[in-house]
Amino acid sequence: MALHRERPFAGRHAIVTGGGRGIGAAIAASLASRGAALSLLGRTAATLESAARRLRDEHGVQAGIAVVDIAAEASVAAAIAQCAAERGPAAILVNNAGIAPSAPFLKSDAKLWREVLDVDLMGAVHTARAVLPAMLEAGHGRIVNIASTAGITGMAYVTAYCAAKHALVGFTRALAIETARKGITVNAVCPGYTETDIVGAALANITAKTGRSREEALQSLVAHNPQARLVRPEEVAETVAWLCSDAAMSVTGQSIVVAGGELMP
Repeated sequence: MALHRERPFAGRHAIVTGGGRGIGAAIAASLASRGAALSLLGRTAATLESAARRLRDEHGVQAGIAVVDIAAEASVAAAIAQCAAERGPAAILVNNAGIAPSAPFLKSDAKLWREVLDVDLMGAVHTARAVLPAMLEAGHGRIVNIASTAGITGMAYVTAYCAAKHALVGFTRALAIETARKGITVNAVCPGYTETDIVGAALANITAKTGRSREEALQSLVAHNPQARLVRPEEVAETVAWLCSDAAMSVTGQSIVVAGGELMP
């Protein structure tokens, strides 16, 4: 019994897209600490394998990888089939992979829009389609989509990203209703600005274009956060872990904002 309490996800297979670094790596570590076997999906084998090795060494769990083009349905289906063959059907899916290019709307061409929608929205659709049959058969499953505060409110210069994340929140709500009586929950987590490579790139872009220091650029990003700080990836990860737990069985179709009070929907 004690082992069950300490490692409540033992015997469960969790798939995390974009699991090699940043928020995805933190989520994978949080789930592994609770006993889950992990499959990390992403674009770069070396990054994924390094993260998987840490999970095996630090948490003593099964952890493997699959290189995938998250925007391509066939690639996603093949990757998830490989992971299921190696570690069993997925009980947990965390859709974390995403891109966030910034540009004024009139400089955001159709190619940019397609790329963002294909990764940030359709990537989650492809993975959900691939894991859902097994979850339905098992009568249990947890799907968590990592959206953003940009999925709740509008933000300038990231119109495609906002549109994709709003759509991801809508997808979350619709799928939650469709699966509500099947033992499956579907939720979104919406972080504010978080200590990740994406935010690091945004800070570099601001300093390059405005001449402001990195600290000044950082203050401009956290100005709307009442706590006046960046969110830590581990904070997002712990929210995801709770949503995947049995304690959150009645929580579905929700968009949990992790942003220091920036938004209160």
